[in-house]
Amino acid sequence: MLFSEVVETSAAVGATRSRLAKVEALAGLLRRMTTPAVVSFLVGVPSQGRIGAGWRTVLDLDVEPAPGPSLTVSDVDGALGAFAAISGKGAAGRRVAALTDLFARATAAEQDFLKRLLTGELRQGALEGVMLDAVARAADVPGEVVRRAFMLSGSLPATATAALTGEAALAAFRLEVGRPVRPMLASPAESLPGALAELGATAVEHKLDGARIQVHRDGDGVRVFTRTLREVTTTVPELVDLVRGLPCTSVVLDGETLALTDDGKPRPFQETMSRFGAQDVRELLLSPFFFDCLHLDGEDLLDRPLRERLDALRRVAGDHLVPGAVEPGPEEAARVLDEALAAGHEGVVVKSLDSVYAAGRRGRAWQKVKPVHTLDLVVIGVEWGSGRRKGLLSNLHLGARDPDGGPPVMVGKTFKGLTDELLAWQTRELLARATDRDDWVVRVRPELVIEIELDGVQVSPRYPGGVALRFARVVRYRPDKDPAEADTVDAVRALLPGPGSAESTTEAP
Repeated sequence: MLFSEVVETSAAVGATRSRLAKVEALAGLLRRMTTPAVVSFLVGVPSQGRIGAGWRTVLDLDVEPAPGPSLTVSDVDGALGAFAAISGKGAAGRRVAALTDLFARATAAEQDFLKRLLTGELRQGALEGVMLDAVARAADVPGEVVRRAFMLSGSLPATATAALTGEAALAAFRLEVGRPVRPMLASPAESLPGALAELGATAVEHKLDGARIQVHRDGDGVRVFTRTLREVTTTVPELVDLVRGLPCTSVVLDGETLALTDDGKPRPFQETMSRFGAQDVRELLLSPFFFDCLHLDGEDLLDRPLRERLDALRRVAGDHLVPGAVEPGPEEAARVLDEALAAGHEGVVVKSLDSVYAAGRRGRAWQKVKPVHTLDLVVIGVEWGSGRRKGLLSNLHLGARDPDGGPPVMVGKTFKGLTDELLAWQTRELLARATDRDDWVVRVRPELVIEIELDGVQVSPRYPGGVALRFARVVRYRPDKDPAEADTVDAVRALLPGPGSAESTTEAP
């Protein structure tokens, strides 16, 4: 398959707002794909993952484009694989030469696509859902079968290849101890009573202010992964030792880990996250709290109701369970919420005891209850500060994820909640991600997720999403989250007040 076909399809997908049109365009190409790299390129990630192509190195390339398309997808995939393998003395020069050779064989449109692919500007996790629909359409198999296979394989290219082979190949994917599955996610609840009424028989658990972890143990072998499926085993030896000592032979546990103060309160989230990249891995100990069991001693539990998974969890995790209550009445559930907040946590998660583990999905079976509205948004630009903030990047432009795979949709700005330390940090980090700038605004690659607290949203023509955040303020950056996990513009619109509310006509601050 010619690489130009991928480039043309990507352009067609980016040019339409119609989800159906995106799915049809992708499915048409997938039916003819000859290598899984097609899928990788279409969702904006080289099949090798990060290959070490520096942003400045790529953008500084000035190569005369080829007059016509000749590169195949396999040519490009092979060239990127060879590039990633370059190391040793003189590697920088040889890497530039390798990229120059590849770009010399590419047309102008192909060069533009390659630059965006290698600098991350094509990396659209939001396109993942559209791609899964396209795989199902191309292979003529049920969407849920495709999504389950992806949940278990963790690989879009592998899922697409299996789907085009047949439904039986998709059904062959199983939970594999040592290979992470995508975490099940919670949706915001309007209120604790509302969540309890909607879900029926529930468990109500503390929503800890920590980092999501998934631990896998097979005999003495233990592996620890973050919510983005990045392995951090070597940086958390205390968690490895603890899991190795649990009363089982094999297990897969879902939970949170956090650093605690001497009186048991959570330390700042950034301190917990710093452990995953720390050089001195004993400088700050982490404590695990598990809330789900996906596998125990040879038995997969993903499709068992939460009630049964919690029974397995209690047998294996002992004192390391997240605090909470099973089937509480309204008064006990309210007490659990009060205890969580008093302990310095974010709120509670209300979970249906009849729900299966829907990995990678943000459904209604798990609902989070927090005393304030928060959203995870993507930084898409920033304005220079003035006064005491002169010389620092201050006023953030905030984007919500487009569920149909387009670029983030701007829904507001804020400069509130930023400490001097955070201002200095974000100035360095955002300048390193700048794609365009003028005297006032720096536009950046949409890579950083930030948690924003707000009083609500309102209808507004000011921003493309038709809504604006009210009294938005920064809580923290979320290095544990990928832009594909940011809240969608639909989730922002869901916070709109009802008709007739005074808030619905108040201008954004």
